[in-house]
Amino acid sequence: MAALRKILVSYAYVCLWIFLSSMVILFNKYILDKKMYNWPYPLSLTMIHMAFCSVLAFALVRLFGFVEEPMGMTKKIYVSSVIPISALYCMSLWLSNSAYVYLSVSFIQMLKALMPVAVYSIGVLLGKECFSSKTMGNMVGISLGVAIAAYGEAQFNARGVMLQLGAVVFEATRLVLIQILLTAKGISLNPITSLYYVAPCCFVFLSIPWAIIELPVLAASSSFYLDVRLFSANCACAFLLNLAVFLLVGKTSALTMNVAGVVKDWLLIVLSWSVIKDRVTGINLLGYGLAFLGVCFYNHLKLQSLKVKEARKKVLDGDEDASGLLGQTPDTEGKNKNDANV
Repeated sequence: MAALRKILVSYAYVCLWIFLSSMVILFNKYILDKKMYNWPYPLSLTMIHMAFCSVLAFALVRLFGFVEEPMGMTKKIYVSSVIPISALYCMSLWLSNSAYVYLSVSFIQMLKALMPVAVYSIGVLLGKECFSSKTMGNMVGISLGVAIAAYGEAQFNARGVMLQLGAVVFEATRLVLIQILLTAKGISLNPITSLYYVAPCCFVFLSIPWAIIELPVLAASSSFYLDVRLFSANCACAFLLNLAVFLLVGKTSALTMNVAGVVKDWLLIVLSWSVIKDRVTGINLLGYGLAFLGVCFYNHLKLQSLKVKEARKKVLDGDEDASGLLGQTPDTEGKNKNDANV
């Protein structure tokens, strides 16, 4: 009964994460798209998200103690590691939200299939990943699939594609640097503590281009109106998504989240076609299908690699235990002889 309950809870968290993730993406598209709510200010929207998440994350960590601060976080690590990661994160959010102004939700999800390619390539360049011709061949296959999907896109926009590709590069660099600058130092940040440290920095970084690009436009607009209820609901969804990630990873695993992400991408493509009425062509689906198979194979390789590492770790632990026992044998025998002599 306990095992069944655990499985049901895990599935509930997966469904919650898929729902909230899809909700945030569709909500952002609704606000930013000129054919819908027509509020094409991605910098402003991202800053509102960061301000909202900063306040709630501070309350959960410092006021209510819902999440503990990670051990080992010092001022030096914050300046040398968290601030650069925050700069990459704010660029990723800014560019990805900007892409919603020009591209359909379905096509953006197809372009996001390039994330493993970017993460692996940057990991190899920074020495975090080992080059493998087999893995690189898989990356080429994923890229080819995305290229075919782009060729068949009915609403292709070069500016939107460049924005989304830029977002992928910045996000991939951020993920690799987290492993290099934080994980390697024994510091682990969950989604809530990440917001606690990163969101305020992102708000400060974004305020610079916002003051130059969007503030003058908003100040000159006579029809500017901020719907408090709409944007509050949007920010709440964004924060709840981070909370759902915290619960999902805590109760299941990062691999479960990757698998759920694949389901979410296909769901968003269907919703984009059926609800928003975005046009999805057969070439789109063919290209994304190829990329999808490549991403699945990449996840399979990563899973096999993790299993090999765990097996090696168990063998090493067993060897250490055996060495410890053998190391104690002479001392024990010596002690027994001394006791006998006494």
